[in-house]
Amino acid sequence: MDQKNPTIDPKNGFNSKTKTFHSLRPPINLPPQHLPLTVTAYALSLQATSPWPRDSVALIDSATGQKITYSDLIRRMNSLAFYLRTVIKLSKGDTAFVLSTNSVEVPILYFALLSIGVVVTPANPLSTESEISRQVELSNPVIAFALNSTAHKLPKLRFGTILIDSPEFNSAMQTKPWFNQETYRVEVYQSDLAAIMYSSGTTGRVKAVMLTHRNLTSVITGYYSVKEETRTASVVLYTVPLFHTYGFIYVFKSVALSETVVVMGRFDVKKMLKAVEDFRVQRLATAPPLVVALVKGVVTKDFDLSSLEWVVSGGAPLGKDAIAAFTEKFPNVLLAQGYGLTETAGGAFGFVGREACRRWGSVGKLAAYCEAKIVDPDTGEALPPCKQGELWLKGPSPEYFILLLV
Repeated sequence: MDQKNPTIDPKNGFNSKTKTFHSLRPPINLPPQHLPLTVTAYALSLQATSPWPRDSVALIDSATGQKITYSDLIRRMNSLAFYLRTVIKLSKGDTAFVLSTNSVEVPILYFALLSIGVVVTPANPLSTESEISRQVELSNPVIAFALNSTAHKLPKLRFGTILIDSPEFNSAMQTKPWFNQETYRVEVYQSDLAAIMYSSGTTGRVKAVMLTHRNLTSVITGYYSVKEETRTASVVLYTVPLFHTYGFIYVFKSVALSETVVVMGRFDVKKMLKAVEDFRVQRLATAPPLVVALVKGVVTKDFDLSSLEWVVSGGAPLGKDAIAAFTEKFPNVLLAQGYGLTETAGGAFGFVGREACRRWGSVGKLAAYCEAKIVDPDTGEALPPCKQGELWLKGPSPEYFILLLV
């Protein structure tokens, strides 16, 4: 038993008195809750502690090879934030709907909007007009950011729609503030709303999930607290969409960890493998279908994948057979699973360290910023370890989040 708290079992973190599971990871130091702080400012403050200079690469467009350094990302973000605040006249608390495929512009847009207190609500560009209408009804945006190919799905909004793939948007990222940037910044608190994400709707109509700046900074702190020390910046490639919570939170995680992110617009497995080869990608963030495709459906011998070190799978369970097959085909690549929810701003369980990844079928340990209960859905009684029921998760906000285990 833990000598500091003898009611907590050091093997599983279960508190026999409260029937709550506590994380076995070291506690993390979150920013003081009363401190005005956006997730943008927080991620960039962590990036500033990086041993690599600001001219290191932040984003790479896999199709064109265009590279954006961290100093350039910050400059474009500030320019866009200035434009949105002073020209478009967006205000703190306004909501911006984003309907776009992955691109190097999307992370810059997220950072700019959040830096001025605008709530971001990204949606699937493949959604139908009816689905988008439902999401707009839930989030009540005043402006939209879309592509030429997706803008027609959107209703008329107060500030209209800005096309991300237009000269106007590109020019907005180059605008030089004509007065001190501090004069157009707004005071945003961690308890303020940062994002409205959309759940899968598997239990009915799509639902809106509200996430605060505090929710997002807590998850980022969790990633930052367990980061590996590396000689150079890690090169990562996302196969997951940036409108999904998985991709959304990874944008901020990668900046906080000063990673180089290879961005693919329209996903294609062979193009992804070519990007791994061309940009010497070390880490892939993906979902089970791609893991299965790499094992069974794709000829990988035509590509140099020797740089690849990690593949992180999330979004759905990955079976032991698939893990075994992947490990046999790629013995030098570590495959790890994580588990999280839109409601928990992403990962609630995950792996730390290389040895832990060998626990096939597991999704890792409870994150340092989470507590959990297993609850009998019929009686509402909290259960001890090794029992099946509803998983209740509690994070830095006071609310519980519920998911039925199957």
